[in-house]
Amino acid sequence: MQWITLMVLLFISSVEMLAQNRWKKQVSAGLFENCTGCVLCSEDNGCITCHHRLFLLIWRDGIRQYGMCVHTCPPGYFGVRGLEVNRCTKCRSPSCESCFSKDFCMKCKEKFYLHKGQCFRQCPPGTAAQPGTRECQETCEPGPWGEWSACTHEGRTCGCKWGLETRVREVLGAPREEGASCPALLETRKCRLRKHCPGEKTKPKNKGKKRQKKQKTEPDAGT
Repeated sequence: MQWITLMVLLFISSVEMLAQNRWKKQVSAGLFENCTGCVLCSEDNGCITCHHRLFLLIWRDGIRQYGMCVHTCPPGYFGVRGLEVNRCTKCRSPSCESCFSKDFCMKCKEKFYLHKGQCFRQCPPGTAAQPGTRECQETCEPGPWGEWSACTHEGRTCGCKWGLETRVREVLGAPREEGASCPALLETRKCRLRKHCPGEKTKPKNKGKKRQKKQKTEPDAGT
């Protein structure tokens, strides 16, 4: 009788173990996609720890917190490597697309301009957006234009029909940033020169024509 009871208990125990193993396999299969790269994974909260080369990305959905292991952090986050776990940390500014640290942005989202690690709707005063980028850079403040120079051509002020004259202006205050964009500090324009320089001998143009006319008006010999 005891032997029969022992056999029944062993049978029941084996059935329960089979059921538990089947349930564990089903749970593992259901979590496989959400636990890729995880060392520890929770059914309710996703990844808890990741392999050493991956980053742990945690976000909130209402009161629920969920983790995921990623190779690179998504836009709006930056990666911080630690001794125990590498984490994706969110940039503080919501207008920042990628950041070097929590408070230093490297690239802003569309419709925002980057200046000194911060994102702005418009470039701050004294700065201008660089061509082809959405980065603001300090500009120079030029002074007034000087007087136009003498009209010259290859260093001469006469002896040619056209020349050039120039004028310049200076920067009032040196920009604080290296490579700051400055407006034009030199201008040139076309000017008219005196064709003949003072004291220069001019050759008569119509000398040959006068000789021809003179020859025509001389009477023929023997008439």
